[in-house]
Amino acid sequence: MAAAHDLVVIGAGPGGYVAAIRAAQLGMSVAVVEKRAALGGTCLNVGCIPSKALLQSSHVYDDARRHMAAHGVKVGKVELDLAAMLKRKDEVVGATTKGIEFLFKKNKIAWIAGTATIEGPGRVAVARNDGGSETIEAKSILIATGSESMPLPGVEVDEKRIVTSTGALTLDAVPARMVVIGGGYIGLEMGSVWRRLGSEVTVVEFLDRIVPGMDSEVGKQFQRELGKQGIKFRLGTRVTGASAAKSGVTLTLEPAGGGEAEKLETDVVLVCIGRRPLTQGLGLEKAGVRLDERGRIEVDGRFQTSVPGIYAIGDVVAGPMLAHKASEEGVVCVEMLAGQAGHIDHNLIPAVVYTYPEVASVGRTEDQLKQDGVAYKSGKSPFTADPRSRANARTEGFVKVLTDAASDEVLGVHIIGAEAGTMIAEAALAMEYRASAEDIARTCHAHPTVSEALKEAALAAWDKPIHL
Repeated sequence: MAAAHDLVVIGAGPGGYVAAIRAAQLGMSVAVVEKRAALGGTCLNVGCIPSKALLQSSHVYDDARRHMAAHGVKVGKVELDLAAMLKRKDEVVGATTKGIEFLFKKNKIAWIAGTATIEGPGRVAVARNDGGSETIEAKSILIATGSESMPLPGVEVDEKRIVTSTGALTLDAVPARMVVIGGGYIGLEMGSVWRRLGSEVTVVEFLDRIVPGMDSEVGKQFQRELGKQGIKFRLGTRVTGASAAKSGVTLTLEPAGGGEAEKLETDVVLVCIGRRPLTQGLGLEKAGVRLDERGRIEVDGRFQTSVPGIYAIGDVVAGPMLAHKASEEGVVCVEMLAGQAGHIDHNLIPAVVYTYPEVASVGRTEDQLKQDGVAYKSGKSPFTADPRSRANARTEGFVKVLTDAASDEVLGVHIIGAEAGTMIAEAALAMEYRASAEDIARTCHAHPTVSEALKEAALAAWDKPIHL
């Protein structure tokens, strides 16, 4: 017998589960279909959360080996217990996903463990994980199935020798050598983890720079900092094939612009060339849901697809593939379903790379402003000029504030530094309210804090620096 709900959400990642909770808070009857054994999607299970747990643990290990002595802390011989590190990572994931289960119960959200297929507006068939099946009826359907790792032709993933970001979270030994294919956020984060733990890491990137969407000045500084940590880079290089054996993996490389091929031997290969929308098997074509040329679901300003009553958010639609973007879209979508006025500015979604130093940005880059012919001003403050950063012995990097030359409105903020991911929130909030550099500069910041570097950069963009 069909069950009736106001909303059925397909996928329980940061987009789906947040949308479900908000919908329930608004009085809707909600069911969520999720095929994983645990809630939270890729992010909580094999993405954001476990990778950050390993980044933190590897950072502590690296600090103990190389940095604590400068603070007068002598720890003797430092040894790695990889099994304990991986266990802690799993415990963090378990506690986080259990927290989502608690929130589902608290908000009376029905969780159906299985695989969903859309039969048409208002009807979702579910092949349950326990072997049964059922059909759910709902006034609205929300697709929040996320994304998956992009495959690379000629490189077959086995999650042992040739791994995606998922396999990179569970290696049972530190590889002597690792090649990361792709110089984006995920590859650099996981490459940093295994470099800190002792692996010789080489990043192979097709383009002539890493993190190509990042402000180019920040990107160059970022590559220099990672290079100081021992990560090697092969830019402008294409990987055309991979041969795995018990002894390791042999990669075939070619110059991106064409040229003679060469071989590169390694122990583990991490394929991180991007992600693609996870839409196969949902029955979208039969239901009449239209996709764009990149396989993303087309939606309007209310996140409704080409079929009335069917909506989509997160990685399956256009925009940056970021967990917090999906969450915000989920909230906006269900609030509009409830008759409220939702809003999200896709130009003000912050992005963070959780390496050391961290890199964070929001708004437009200097490259984009130049390309569009926008008259702008730039203010920059290095962390070497920040007292708290010196006290922390974390002086790498800088803050850059970009403003409209005429109005002083902040158009972009770019940070490379130890606490960039935390600092960027202030910039995003300021830009959401269309603040000027003067607004940030005249806001009293506690002393001594690393956030004073943002104030100083704003002062510099306003032509009134104090400490520079």
